[in-house]
Order: sequence, then structure tokens, then C-alpha cells
Amino acid sequence: MHIEFDHQGGKRAAVQDAQLEIRPGEFVCLLGPSGCGKSTLLNAMAGFVNPTRGELRIDDKAVDAPSPDRGMVFQQHSLFPWKTVRDNVAFGPLMAGASRNEACSVARTFLSLVGLAAFEDAYPGTLSGGMQQRVGIARALANYPSVLLMDEPFGALDAQTRIMMQENLLEIWREFRNTVVFVTHDIDEAVFLSDRIVVMSASPGRIIADIKVSLPRPREQSLLTSAEFMDYKRQCLDLIRQETLRAFQQQNGG
Repeated sequence: MHIEFDHQGGKRAAVQDAQLEIRPGEFVCLLGPSGCGKSTLLNAMAGFVNPTRGELRIDDKAVDAPSPDRGMVFQQHSLFPWKTVRDNVAFGPLMAGASRNEACSVARTFLSLVGLAAFEDAYPGTLSGGMQQRVGIARALANYPSVLLMDEPFGALDAQTRIMMQENLLEIWREFRNTVVFVTHDIDEAVFLSDRIVVMSASPGRIIADIKVSLPRPREQSLLTSAEFMDYKRQCLDLIRQETLRAFQQQNGG
């Protein structure tokens, strides 16, 4: 798959010849330098961006538009500020044809799952960043998507909240076994969360490695200091460092 955008009167490749197969129920992290096309590739999976060449298929169906089967969680929560937490989560089921009572019941189920049952009548602006992101996850799950797409959802959170959110996400994934594609530039996060880490090159984004993470599950924070964890981290760090250096040398005529 190849994705280009208009740029200064011409075309600029954002994703170049990407070939990737993800099995149902896998947790896959897209990792790479800033601007490498991770989010563009994720947006193509969501149906927000169409490939210039090639195609993208989910469950053997071509992806050419957004669908409730693919839930999206952004770095910024993108909640409706004028709606309560409950109504934000109920919005998807309502749009899908559920009754008001059914949609609110679904919303309460997922708010309970993310630990926010007591905040259903609150408005997003009164919540912390971590709580807002939990509402965003609940809203994405409320349509029971088979695929959950997450674009650096914890990138703006403080370190302690980020750890809590990672653990919460893994608990949810263990229960529902959605396919998760998670964009991050944080190597520790990628190793801790994923079954596979897909490493992308500097722009234009190419897939330069597909690393199977065989760490045991369920995963706890104590894993971050283990020798096995450090081996995966070192492998990813070396790949990104080499790619960043190559891109720098190309830009400077080296």
C-alpha cells in the first residue's frame, strides 16, 4: 500500500509500499520516528485516508470509509464538551439505531468497565486527562468494534497516569479480545502492550521490522526491568536510531 499527499505543487509519499497482515485478536503496535507515517497508516485503516495505490482489507472487505466496526481513539479525547460522559458514550449506539434506554445501558456498561460509573453525569471539561481518555475508550468500545485503532492515546498523560491507562487497556483487551492497532513513539509502551511491534522508517514510512513480542501475559510493571524486556527495547532502539541517522544523512547530503 502506498499513500501520497499533495505537497508544494507536487506529491509527497507518506507511506511507501507497506505490506502488513494482522490476525484477529492481536495487539499490534506501530512504532517509529516522529513523522514516519504511523498515524497516516492508522487513518487508512480507519477509512479516513484512501491509499494512492494498493488496498486495505479487514475481514476480507475493502476499507474505503469509516465504519462502526473500527473504533478510533485519538491522542486528544475529541469528546463532545456539551454532552455528559454518559451521553458521549451513548452517542454511537444511538446513531446505530439503539433506543435511548438501550444506548444509555450500553454506556453505563462501558463506563463501569473503565472505572467511571460514578461520573456518568459529569461533563468532559470537569475530568482529568486520564479520565477523558477512559471516556474516549469507552465510547470507541460502545459500538462493539472488532478492531480498535488507537493513535498515541496516552501521549499527553503524565507518567503515572500513563502506566495506569496501559494496565487498564490490557485488562479491557483481555476481556474483549478486539484486534488492537496502537500507534506510539514510546518504545517501553510498545514492548509492554503488544504481541507484535511493527517498526516504521523515517518518512516516507516503510515497514522495516516486524518483531514478535513473546513476553508472558498478563503483564505487570515489574516486567519493565526484566532482561527479556530490555532485549526487546534494545532491538527497537537500535532500529530507530539507525533509521533516524540514515534519514539525517540523506537530508544533509551525507
